Amino acid sequence: MDTETLARWDHRHLWHPFTQMADWLAEEPLIVAEAEGCTLIDTRGRRYLDGVSSLWCNVHGHRHPTLDAALRAQLEQVAHTTMLGLANRPSIELAHALVALAPAGLTRVFYSDAGATAVEVALRMALQYQQLRGETARTRFASLVEAYHGDTLGAVGVGYSETFHRHLASAVAPAVRLTPPHVFRWERVLSAEAALGAALAEAEQVLAAHAPHLAALIVEPLVQGAAGMWVHPVAYLAALHELAHRHGMLFIADEVATGFGRTGRMFASEHAAITPDLLCLAKGISGGYLPLAATLATEEVFAAFLGPYEEFRAFFHGHTYTGNPLGCAVGLASLDVFRQERTLQALGPKIARLTERLVADVAPLPHVGDIRQQGVMVGIELVADRAARVPYPPAARVGQRVVRAARARGVILRPLGNVIVLMPPLAIAAAEIDRLIDVTREAIREATG
Repeated sequence: MDTETLARWDHRHLWHPFTQMADWLAEEPLIVAEAEGCTLIDTRGRRYLDGVSSLWCNVHGHRHPTLDAALRAQLEQVAHTTMLGLANRPSIELAHALVALAPAGLTRVFYSDAGATAVEVALRMALQYQQLRGETARTRFASLVEAYHGDTLGAVGVGYSETFHRHLASAVAPAVRLTPPHVFRWERVLSAEAALGAALAEAEQVLAAHAPHLAALIVEPLVQGAAGMWVHPVAYLAALHELAHRHGMLFIADEVATGFGRTGRMFASEHAAITPDLLCLAKGISGGYLPLAATLATEEVFAAFLGPYEEFRAFFHGHTYTGNPLGCAVGLASLDVFRQERTLQALGPKIARLTERLVADVAPLPHVGDIRQQGVMVGIELVADRAARVPYPPAARVGQRVVRAARARGVILRPLGNVIVLMPPLAIAAAEIDRLIDVTREAIREATG
């Protein structure tokens, strides 16, 4: 089918996520037809570097032969079967592999199909766990200011964003909020060390005050993605983990974005040497091929749900495509590629090159206010006035202008307001890193005048 017809049908029928459709309908859509490696190819044959891993999920590149082969092989067996009363080989094998990789002590795997559902599962597990222990007053959650944990209602409660969720405020249960040590916006008069001290003092005070009513604390370890790639110190993560346990609540690590190598290690929690009680995974779990998510739990949490049926301790939750064999098969193949290609070991030089180029070629630009990086997760915050840290107003659409300028140069980016996100596949080559930075620099120059 020709591009013009596809574009017409898109405008007539589709409702795109996180998109002002009035803007979308005024432009010709970029329609992806195929891909290879870190490159997307549209219906007109134009090639683009995938600078955001197809929304932070592609790991080993598109059309990786090992992942493609695993998917084809599983199609020859069974495409889907329910996990309600049945089991399937790929879901069992992937669960075994995940437990072997995850922080020690996480022994149980509950599948779902998206980051938000992985978080919903964790929230429900934490709440029911506390109820089953007789802690019936523990019905609330704590999270970080500007946290984002997905767009289902429970996830919105712990990850409320005024930008994204203002029309849902009356329908969600708000979380108790902790202010992270984010120096650029929140604690600009403090040093990084002083900001960390202030954040920890606040966390201790707030968690202690609300402890009798808190079921769990949920955190995006090291990087708050949708907040604008806010990075917090390892010491902050470790301290929050300790405080949660000191005050009788579970610690939930939302590694939907940070998991599977993005921070330089398989899981961000490893940087602080912590084992969360519940670990939420999605995005990279299938290598970026299919919708798949998992919530990992400790044996202690799992054991609380055991008992005679008539006590109704079971976890009555699940989705139709939970543990889908296709998704699990390709997820298992992705872990094989991590081992075969030594993906994590190869990341060090790539991260160093990314840092070097950002410092040398992007940081000096007059409207770059801050660059935040952890591994291959990067946020470049653009400002109207660098000295005063004055942000661009929303109407300026500076982030979108950068994205358009980059697209014209053959690179796909996506902004978070005034923050330009770079999150390429882990498979990105050195030459592609250079191209990504070159184009990002020129796009920022063009968009900011």
